[in-house]
Amino acid sequence: MESIDFLRFASLCVLLAGAETLHGIARTVLLAPRVGKALAIKLSVATGTLLAFGLCFFLVPDIGAVGVGEHLLLGLGLAGFMAAFDIAIGRLVMRLKWARIWQDFNPSSGNYLSIGLILLAFLPTVVWWLRAKAAT
Repeated sequence: MESIDFLRFASLCVLLAGAETLHGIARTVLLAPRVGKALAIKLSVATGTLLAFGLCFFLVPDIGAVGVGEHLLLGLGLAGFMAAFDIAIGRLVMRLKWARIWQDFNPSSGNYLSIGLILLAFLPTVVWWLRAKAAT
């Protein structure tokens, strides 16, 4: 763990939060009126994961994680940060009740935030694996 550059990790967290916030706004304003809220939410899991993958692809290698274990820890840290960020935005900015916030994490209610977070947890490991394969 001493090889991880925490300033770069924090920068990735902030960039992910900003990108996903803009992504959510675009989904709500541009996509949902055209295809409906339910389909827009489903599509945004894929597009949000691709967005996060792109950021991870360019930024994870410079963080300095070594091996699968550190990359998994990095992914768990990113997912934890994003979960906390989503909760904070819901409570502090949107002033949502706790029940409404927890609904966003529940796939059975038509929301897929938890699936996106699970995918995010594995993205640094996928990036590490892809880059290692490309180098050989």
